[in-house]
Formats: sequence, structure tokens, C-alpha cells
Amino acid sequence: MKFNLLFSILVLTTRLGICQTGSLAGTITDASKTPVHGATLILLESSKNTSTNELGFYQFVNIKPGTYTIEISYVGFQSVKGIIQVRPGDQLTQNFELQESDVQLDEVVVTAPTANDQQLITAVDVNLRPINNSQEILRMVPGLFIGQHAGGGKAEQIFLRGFDLDHGTDIKISVDGMPVNMVSHAHGQGYADLHFVIPELIQGVDFKKGPYRSDKGNQTTAGWIDFRIRNTLDQNLVKFEVGQFDTYRLAGAINLLSKSLRVKNQSAYIASEYSYSNSYFDNPQHFKRLNLIGKYNGKISHNTSLTFTASTFWSKWNHSGQIPDRAVASGSIGWFGSIDPTEGGETGRTNINTQFVTLDKKNNVIKNQLYYTNYDFQLYSNFTFFLHDSINGDQIRQKERRHLFGYNGSFTNQGTLFGKELVSTYGINYRQDLTRHTELSHTVNRNTTLERNKFGNINEANLGFYIDELIELSDHLSVNAGLRLDYFSNQYEDLIQIPATTLKASAHIVSPKLNFYYTLNSGTQFYFNTGKSFHSNDTRVVIAEGGKQILPAAYGSDLGIIFKPVQNMLVNASAWYLWLAQEFVYVGDEGIVEPSGKTRRQGIDVSIRYQIAKSLYADVDFNTTRPRAIGEPSGANYLPLAPVLTTTGGLTYSGAKGFSGSLRYRYMADRPANEDNTVVAKGYFILDAQLNYALKKSTFGISIQNVLNRKWKETQFDTESRLKNEIQPVEEIHFTPGTPFFAKASWTFFF
Repeated sequence: MKFNLLFSILVLTTRLGICQTGSLAGTITDASKTPVHGATLILLESSKNTSTNELGFYQFVNIKPGTYTIEISYVGFQSVKGIIQVRPGDQLTQNFELQESDVQLDEVVVTAPTANDQQLITAVDVNLRPINNSQEILRMVPGLFIGQHAGGGKAEQIFLRGFDLDHGTDIKISVDGMPVNMVSHAHGQGYADLHFVIPELIQGVDFKKGPYRSDKGNQTTAGWIDFRIRNTLDQNLVKFEVGQFDTYRLAGAINLLSKSLRVKNQSAYIASEYSYSNSYFDNPQHFKRLNLIGKYNGKISHNTSLTFTASTFWSKWNHSGQIPDRAVASGSIGWFGSIDPTEGGETGRTNINTQFVTLDKKNNVIKNQLYYTNYDFQLYSNFTFFLHDSINGDQIRQKERRHLFGYNGSFTNQGTLFGKELVSTYGINYRQDLTRHTELSHTVNRNTTLERNKFGNINEANLGFYIDELIELSDHLSVNAGLRLDYFSNQYEDLIQIPATTLKASAHIVSPKLNFYYTLNSGTQFYFNTGKSFHSNDTRVVIAEGGKQILPAAYGSDLGIIFKPVQNMLVNASAWYLWLAQEFVYVGDEGIVEPSGKTRRQGIDVSIRYQIAKSLYADVDFNTTRPRAIGEPSGANYLPLAPVLTTTGGLTYSGAKGFSGSLRYRYMADRPANEDNTVVAKGYFILDAQLNYALKKSTFGISIQNVLNRKWKETQFDTESRLKNEIQPVEEIHFTPGTPFFAKASWTFFF
């Protein structure tokens, strides 16, 4: 239901001078006075449009005198309309408060200069879909698949746009602007563990596929994702969960300040969760995870807001590891069995994140962010069993301690250039990673170290500068041009050598971007994105290769459309291309450098959201890709484990009588497991369901993963291994079984 607010701003004095245009600025907040980020505003008669920033601030400049209808909309809020009158030289200020409402797709408009960057698709998803666990956080990105092969303790394997991204090599992941990826990690480059995020605290998900944003640097090849954590709590909550396989979870979040202070833009809360599960494997997982977070958000002056977040996370588990097809086929182990029952791990992460956002007297936006992470990791794995050591086995330990700190800063100005509206942003990023005793060792039963293969200290620093310009050439056409410069300094101290040796290398890379957005009307926008980016290689790769190929480049382009064919449907479709230069990948499990040649990926992405009825929504994402190695013979140029066809979708019901729920599917087709496609990683189709019933102060829910109880392989690798009694090694599919039918009940109490 739309709520129309009519207002008139009258100018009491007439300005004299040469200025013939006016301006309008203000802020958009919700009922709790929290800024609304990403709201769309339109001056209908002029086709001018804009969106709000992190402060909820908006601005129109260079408005011709006249009377205009302004429309404000955002997913999950009632639309607002009003009338304004602009006279020459006016500098008008008007603030708005939006009221929450059910998601109505007929109210969604596609008009911001860069509507595709806003990712309206995901804004709809966040408001509709229940988030059942931390893994589903990543699945919010259309076309992104994940696979867990350590029972929930280790970072998920990520698949997107024809990439097997391992644990985050070619996708930049952050939380409130703080990096999640760990460069030069003991287990692999770009390792991104999101398990320190409490799902109930997610406010929104910003993402973009491809290398098109100048403010995003390292690892932005397949794309980037930034999760926004709530600045304020609507109400306190306690949540209990219990499920099959000895699964338990307790979560809670409590406001620390009174409601009167929250209305005055001051908010603070603490939240925590504890999880335990033995999981569905024959070898009990004994999985334990503890999260604790505190967050403050408020104005420290009239023009400056402060957000301060402190969190800590700890997790420990056993896991069954990857198992070979032949062991299951022979009956020596079951589908959920294990070869080495001593596999497992422990990890912890403590974060401090401080953000200052200032709106100066000229409406320039100044952002400053400082962050620090203290990180511990150790993992025990056995991928080849008795291939290298027929007596003790091939178990390895990967371990590190890390200090990560950095700074992000930017200055944004909105003005005009030759009468055209121009938004200019100048920014700087700095990040430094210091690891101590990064290790790869051969072990037995976790406790005995037989040999250290890698052991050293890493010092990796990245300094980046960028310029970004967005100009509206007309009421319909906007152009975004950006340029980024990154400098890397790598240092590795090899502690195995006696005396220890230290090697250094450095490099820089320039990354231009150029994007076009043509808004046909309030329901249709075309876009063409082009850009260059890169991912850094592991410091140990850089040193091993004598400082070569530190920053292999990636070039990409997207041609797409976001439109509403009917009032209740939203569609985003694109055809894309991505080319990568030669890469050198450090394989943490083996402690070796694997060079690979140039690669090419091209594909089609389609996302559709449709409101069938007032309370019933359907969605589908379809992604097809053709990933190939360049320079290899035809038939031997496949990229192992790269997805070629994926689709997800489902139905979501959000009723007025307290009931809500969803039925969702995900499908990944068969894909090559090696370069000549003679070994195939089998695809899967999984169906999940959730049903909730909400009362005034509590919500009851039940969720079921794998409703059809299918046997499926969540992760698969073409690996050479040898079992204890085998004379010769065997190369075949090794896999981690996916979740069987798994039911879990929850109760949430609000106060």
C-alpha cells in the first residue's frame, strides 16, 4: 500500500544574481531515525534521480526552476510522493521518514544513475528470505554456489561465473568494509571465512559481478561482496535452535541504550551465538563455535557519525575429510565415513572496525575507516592418505598467526561540469598483513610433527589510490569512469633455512574502468560495464618465481539490462566476458607453486523476481558459463571444477496472519573435473524448506535441508591417492558428502 505525503516548500525571498537553477538536499531515515542507505529519489517531471548514501543523504543539483513531483522508494518501505517548487538560486533542504511495509514489487523503480550497482535483486531477497545459517549468507548473491568440505568449521569453497574460487582467490569479500579474505594464507590464497558473522544481524548485501568498481582493488575479478551489519536493533531477541545430529544453537542480541537515545541517533548493542553439532558424518564432528559482537553507531558531532564494532570468534571441530569413490564402492567405509578420523581444526578471529563519515557544510562526504584483525588458524587434513608415506600416512598441518590492519578513506563531491551533474570520488586504501610461523608440516595424529615443508613469516603490504567520476550526460544517460593504482610489497622470511633468509619483491598495476548506464524509463535501464582488475598471488609464489607475476591482470565486460516487463516482475540479465592473464597459484595443501596459462570465461546471467500474489513471491537465477584455457588444444582446455550451468530459485510466502516460509532449490550441472573432461564431477539438485509462525513477541520456525533426502556430493576433486593396503595409487573422484535430510526447529523471543 502506498502512502502519499504531499508537501510544499515555498521560498519567501527572491534571490538576485546570475544563478538560474536551484538545488535540493536532505536525509532519508526510518521510524527509528536510522539512515536508509540506497533509497531511490526521482523528480518525475525532469527525470532526475539519485539514491541515498550511508548517511541516508541525497542531493539534487542544477534543478531548473519549476514545480516538481518527488517520489521516494525503497524495498520494504512505503513509497512517498510530494510536490516541491524550485525558484532560481534556491538551496532547499527536506528530510523524509519512511515507514516499513511489506515488499511490493510494483513499487520498485529502476531509475538511479547506477541502478545495476544498487543490486535491487538482492535488496528484494534480503527482505523476503529467512536466513537460516551462516552458509546462506553467501547464497544471497545470484549465481554463487558454495561447498563445505570440513563439516562447517572451514571456509566454504566458492563457485561463481565459471570459477572454482577455492576459498576466495578471485572474489573480494568484506563485512562493513573490513576485508574477510586472507592473502598469503596457510591454506590458500584469498581464504575467506565468514563464520564470524551472526546471520540475524545482517542488514543488507551489496555485490557486483566483474572488475568494474574503482574503489574495489585486489581479488575483484569474478566480483565483490560486502555484507552490512545492522547499526541498530529494532528489538532485543533470544533465539534457540535444536536439530538432528545433536545440533544446538543459542543466539541473542540486546540493546545497550534506551529507546529515547536511539531516536536521537545513538545506538549500541551486543550480540552473541554459540553452536554445537556432531553433524551427519560417522565420525562425530564435535563442532563448537562461539561469536561475540558489540556495535555502536551515533553522531559524535552535527556533521559526523561514528560506527565502532568489536567482535571475537572461535571455532573447533573434527571432520571426516574427502573420501575416494572406490572406498565407498567396496564397502570399506560408508557414504558418510572417513579414511583419517583425526582430521579437524581450530580457528579464531578478533576484529576492531572504526568508521567515521562526515558531511561537511558543502555537502561533501568524507569517509575514514580503520580496522584491525588478530587471527589464528590451524587445520589438519589428509587428501592422499598413504600416497607419500605408506607407514604414517599423509596428514598435514597448516597453521598461522596473523595481524591484519588497514585504512580506507574517500572524499566525494557532487557538483556540475559544463552544466552536467558530476559526482567525483577520490580514495585511498592501505592494508598490511603480518603472519608469524606460517606452516605446512607432515604430521601424525595431529600431535607428532614428522617434517616441516614450509615454515616462515610473511609481510605483505598493499597501497591503493583511485579516482572515480560519475557524470549524467542527460536525464537518461550516465557515464562512470574510474582509474586505480595499486602497489604491493612482499617479503618472506624462510625459517627452515639456517640461518633464516629473507627475500623481497614488489610490483604495481593500473586498473581503468568505464561504465555506461542508459535509463529508458522508471522500469528499464541498460548498462555496459568494462574494466580491468587483478588478484595478487601468494607471497611464497612471488618469491619462488623471482618477483614475476605478482599481480596478474583480468579484463572484463558486461552488457545487460534491468527492467520490469510487468509491474510485479523485476528482471536483471547480462551477457559477460572475462579474460585472465597467466596466473601462479600457491597450493597450500601441497606447498607447491602451480602455474597455469591464460583463461577465458564467457556466459549469461539471468535473475527474475516475480510477485505472484500479495504474499507470494517467486524467484529464479540462471547462470551459464563457458570457461576455457587459452593456448591449449581443443578437448584438453577445460578448467577443472569450473561450473558450466547453475540455477537457483524458489517460492516465498509472507502472510498477514503470522505464517511465512519458503521452498527453495539449487541445481549445479555436471562439470569437468580435469582438463580433458574424462573425469566428471557429478551435479546435484537439492530442495530446502522453511516455515515460520510469528506471534506478537515470538516466532516459531522449522527448517529442512535436503527435503528429498538425496545422496549428493557437495565438493569433489580429481585426486591421486593410495589407501593403506593398496600397492599402486589410484586417481579418481574424492568427495565430501552433502547434507542428508536435516530438520531443525527454532524459537525466537523478542523483548
